[in-house]
Amino acid sequence: MPRLISSSLALVLCVVVHPASAGLAADVISAGTAAGLPGTNVDIPIYIRDVSGTPLGLDQPPGSRIQSYSIKVDYSPAASVQSVTFARAGITASLTPAFESTPSAPGSISALDTFQESTNLIPFTLNATAPGNQIGVLHFALAASAAPGTITLTLDAALSQLGNESGTTTETTAATNLALVNGSITVNPSTPVRLQSFDVE
Repeated sequence: MPRLISSSLALVLCVVVHPASAGLAADVISAGTAAGLPGTNVDIPIYIRDVSGTPLGLDQPPGSRIQSYSIKVDYSPAASVQSVTFARAGITASLTPAFESTPSAPGSISALDTFQESTNLIPFTLNATAPGNQIGVLHFALAASAAPGTITLTLDAALSQLGNESGTTTETTAATNLALVNGSITVNPSTPVRLQSFDVE
């Protein structure tokens, strides 16, 4: 009998230690998908979905809204990309950030924005249909030598997070209140132009 009680207690503890299994709510950052030819430009939208029941969001009191984000996207193979830049788009396009930075390095691009809640509230749609509201776009210039295939776009779990204006509350994947959805670029093979010959009589 004591052994049965001990086993039941272990099961209960397992459920408590792993909150992700309880289906806790999480906001979402998503990278989109697109296709292009070598040597052309491709735009990848970046989305944030504000889900109710998380520490930050429109369902929370003032001071606890999503007003900042740190998003890092790693792309591979890096040789397939000539350059990449980030620009605000969608619901943040007309806003004025209190702070903005878009650092980049070979194989990665980041976006860091903070907006003052009282004057530049980010107008999220609470519980919008996935992937949520577009907040930015990545402008990729594909290398002319890009090989046909897939360029993976991976959101960095350690550096991608959401926060309030003051930075006192953050959401991260480690805290299980933020989910990340990766994207991709499909590089299609260039189709050579075939010239049709005509017989001249």
